[in-house]
Amino acid sequence: MKGWIIYKVSKEALNETHYEVNRFIEEAGKMDIDIEVYSPDQIDIIVTREDEKSIYVNGEFTDLPDFVLPRMGSGTTYFALALIRHIERLGIPCINTSLSIETVKDKLFSHQILAQRNLPVPKTMLLKFPVEIPLIKRLFSFPIIIKTLSGSLGKGVFMAENEDALKNITRIIEIANPQLNIILQEMMTDSLGRDLRVFVVGGRIIGCMHRQAGDNDFRANYSAGGSVTPYTLTPAIEWLALEATKVLGLDISGVDLLFDGDHFKICEVNSSPMFKGMESCVNVNVPHEIYEYIKTRLHG
Repeated sequence: MKGWIIYKVSKEALNETHYEVNRFIEEAGKMDIDIEVYSPDQIDIIVTREDEKSIYVNGEFTDLPDFVLPRMGSGTTYFALALIRHIERLGIPCINTSLSIETVKDKLFSHQILAQRNLPVPKTMLLKFPVEIPLIKRLFSFPIIIKTLSGSLGKGVFMAENEDALKNITRIIEIANPQLNIILQEMMTDSLGRDLRVFVVGGRIIGCMHRQAGDNDFRANYSAGGSVTPYTLTPAIEWLALEATKVLGLDISGVDLLFDGDHFKICEVNSSPMFKGMESCVNVNVPHEIYEYIKTRLHG
C-alpha cells in the first residue's frame, strides 16, 4: 500500500520537531506501507480531461498513491486545499477530505454547524471594527477569550480579563490588520487552564487526555508547555466527541472539550491533531490506529 502525507515541509526538511510525521514514517515501515511526505510546493496540478497525468511532483509525473493523509490542519493554504480536491477527483481517498478540512479551519463556521445540530458550544461572536464595546459588555461577561478565525496549537488565542484589556487587544489588532477575522468567546470558568482532548479515528475513540496549562498561562495546549494525563471516558464525552466528528465530516479528529460544571462544551475540532502528548500519557499507537483504519477502509 502506498500513501502520501501532505505536510508543510518536505521529507528532506523533517527534523525532530516534526514528531507526528516522523511517527507516521516510522510506523509505515513496520506495516509494509510505502509512505512519502510532500509539501504543496513540490507538487503541480494540471486541470485536464486526461486526469491520469495531471499531478507532477518535483516537475515529474509520478504514480498516484492509494491514499493521502493531509497533515496541515488550520495551516492549509488555498493551494494545498486545491491539491487535495484535485486528488479526490482522481478517486484517491483523502483522510480527511478537503471539505471537512476547510470546514473546521473556520472556527466560526464549524461552531455554526455544531450549534445548528444542537451541540453545546461556548457563546461566540464574530468581531467587527470599530469594536462595539457596549454590545459586547451586554452579551458577555469578563474574562473574554479572543481568537483568530483560523489557528492551532494555542496560537492566536488571547484572554481579555476586563474592558480595558479588551480595548487594548482589539486596538492592536485593528491597527496591525483591520481585515483580520476575530471571534470572541465566553470564558468557561470551570475550564480555565484545563480541557480535554479526545482523539477519534474512523468513528472510534482511541484516546482521551486531560490537559493542564503551565504556570501563568490559560491555554492548556501540550505544545504550549501544558501537562497531560489520561482521562476516563464517560458516555457524555464519548457522545460529544463522536457526534462532533461525524457532524463535521471528519475521519480523524482531535475534539477539545471544555468543562462546564458537570457538563462539557465543544471548544473546537481539529482536522490534523497533534498526538505527541496523547502517546506520552495514553497507551496508544496513533499512526498504527490510523493506518489500520485506512487499510480496513480501502480493502475491507
